[in-house]
Amino acid sequence: MLLTRTRTTIHVSAEVVSAVAEGRPVVALESTIFTHGLPRPRNFEVAIEAEESLREAGVVPATIGVFRGVPTVGLTVSQIEELSEDDSVSKVSLRDLPVAVALHLNGGTTVAATAYLAHHAGIKVFSTGGLGGVHHGASETFDESADMTTLAHIPIIVVSAGVKSILDVGATLERFETLNIPVIGFRTTKYPGFYISDSGFAIEYAVETAAQVAAISHARDDLKLDSAILLANPVAEDKQLPPTELDDILTRAWAQAELNGISGNGTTPFLLDFIQRDTKGRSLDVNVHVYRGNVALGGEIAAALAR
Repeated sequence: MLLTRTRTTIHVSAEVVSAVAEGRPVVALESTIFTHGLPRPRNFEVAIEAEESLREAGVVPATIGVFRGVPTVGLTVSQIEELSEDDSVSKVSLRDLPVAVALHLNGGTTVAATAYLAHHAGIKVFSTGGLGGVHHGASETFDESADMTTLAHIPIIVVSAGVKSILDVGATLERFETLNIPVIGFRTTKYPGFYISDSGFAIEYAVETAAQVAAISHARDDLKLDSAILLANPVAEDKQLPPTELDDILTRAWAQAELNGISGNGTTPFLLDFIQRDTKGRSLDVNVHVYRGNVALGGEIAAALAR
């Protein structure tokens, strides 16, 4: 008996297909922020707010996730709601996409998976919160995010507030250089650390306008380079966690992780949960401020590209 299989397809909403075909501005949005990053009901509220803010600016939002086994570019409101309320929703990176499809899973897509699906749909701009990077101790554990190697081969603009401060920021920037991924500051040469506007590491280039970002994107395409452009957009200083407070929290968080025997994949969620509890939820407020700023800037860049 011969077995047949259904061809795996990526669903792109009619609105996104039309906007891309007509050259109208589109911004891709990830789903892990509302499947894994924020508590209910704030997760759903922030996801819908991001879409509405883009529409008000004349930009088409394309929220990306895996819905019942279908990688989807341009989730509907009801689909976003289901994913945001699903206790068993998976966190789906690029390597996990075939598994999520075959097992008909709901999934929140990481930066790597979202960038891949956005590029498949012809979207040129992707706004997220923070990027994955090199973890402390990676020289022994080889614990590095797939975001980096994936973005080395996807020509998209990624707007983020840097990498989270729990990562090895210096090593992450070195890896970006090795992978030929340009890192550009938006009105700054200080690389942000997600919760803070300055991680303590400098970057070489800065731009002042969305039009300059669009020009760099056009130049990359003309040169036939296939890496992403990482635009670092720091959280406003009056919205950040106080840097000295964050340093103290991280010192205690790492000590507690070691005491509890936390290692490997369990380290990041432990540290983030520690920060959230220690700041009594203020870290979540920073997360939302970061996301709002990156979504707004992504909209401006998409509009500049369309022009």
